[in-house]
Amino acid sequence: MEYSPSRPSPCCRFPGAVKKKTLLLSIMLVIWLFLVYSCVGPCSTGVLIDPPRDRHRERDGAPAAAAVERSERSDLLSRLRWEDVDYYEEPAAAVRGAASRDLLLSDEPEPPRASEPSALSSFSNGAGSKKLPQAIIIGVKKGGTRALLEFLRVHPDIRAVGAEPHFFDRNYDNGLEWYRDLMPKTLEGQITMEKTPSYFVTKEAPARISAMSRDTKLIVVVRDPVTRAISDYTQTLSKKPDIPSFESLTFKNATTGLIDTSWSAIQIGIYAKHLDNWLQYFPMEQILFVSGERLISDPAGELGRVQDFLGLKRIITDKHFYFNQTKGFPCLKKAEGSSKPHCLGKTKGRTHPDIRPEVVRRLRDFYRPFNMKFYQMTAHNFGWD
Repeated sequence: MEYSPSRPSPCCRFPGAVKKKTLLLSIMLVIWLFLVYSCVGPCSTGVLIDPPRDRHRERDGAPAAAAVERSERSDLLSRLRWEDVDYYEEPAAAVRGAASRDLLLSDEPEPPRASEPSALSSFSNGAGSKKLPQAIIIGVKKGGTRALLEFLRVHPDIRAVGAEPHFFDRNYDNGLEWYRDLMPKTLEGQITMEKTPSYFVTKEAPARISAMSRDTKLIVVVRDPVTRAISDYTQTLSKKPDIPSFESLTFKNATTGLIDTSWSAIQIGIYAKHLDNWLQYFPMEQILFVSGERLISDPAGELGRVQDFLGLKRIITDKHFYFNQTKGFPCLKKAEGSSKPHCLGKTKGRTHPDIRPEVVRRLRDFYRPFNMKFYQMTAHNFGWD
């Protein structure tokens, strides 16, 4: 009988190979568990810097957008590091593009910057931070300062106080912290502004503003001094109907025609005298003179000059204005934060009282030499004569 060897069953045919596969799988499982365990610590301590919303976005097929957002966030953080500099040591951030900064109380090196979390928190909640103004409309009364401020507030990079703070003339003893608290909150790249027309004729104002920051940009809205004086008187007359006539206040002696320069309505218009005081503390290139007449006839043109002076993009143009025939001056088609047209209040554009031509002539003769000096100082002829 022929011998036939017995054949093993299929389950026992390759016992060595099964053991090797089982061992390999066990090793891979151990390695995987080790990696998972090793990741628990770093993940919990914030090593993974991508926030959950970015990871979800990448899984949804937008990794590039998430990367751009992370880059922008890092850039914002680096720029916001300067926002919370100590108030007393660094009173005002320089206008965008300026290089120097002033120390208010001493000439010591720049103090340490505030911590980053505070600045980032300030940005994330949309609040921004309060800064001392980098630009101030310092004058003149009845020149068109309110119109200029309202027009400028249309610009997205300008934040301004609505009311006049009168800090550098009446409230200086309240201190810079009080002054800064009046300012609106701004973000990086925005300019803080205020306007108080009486600064231009306040003797102490130039030194005080210079002490705050020698980099402050100054804007002066000037107007024909004769027309300005009449407008000034008209405003006072509306509040005090029983005041003396314009002519009696203008002259010390009506017979000789001697002008009373002690009357504020007359004194304000001697622009050359007041400008000389400012030039003791600020260079001419840091002061912009806006024509009150051109602010009415060509508001977009004057606003273009102001935007250039402040280092801003020309966003306010002709399309923002329309001329109101009733009031006799331009109005905004859309005011700040509104979709409706906006003109200045009823106190603007009052009808001037009739002044005798002889009085106007004498006033023009009085102002002429001061106007000529002012033209020379500013290298600009405003055409008042």
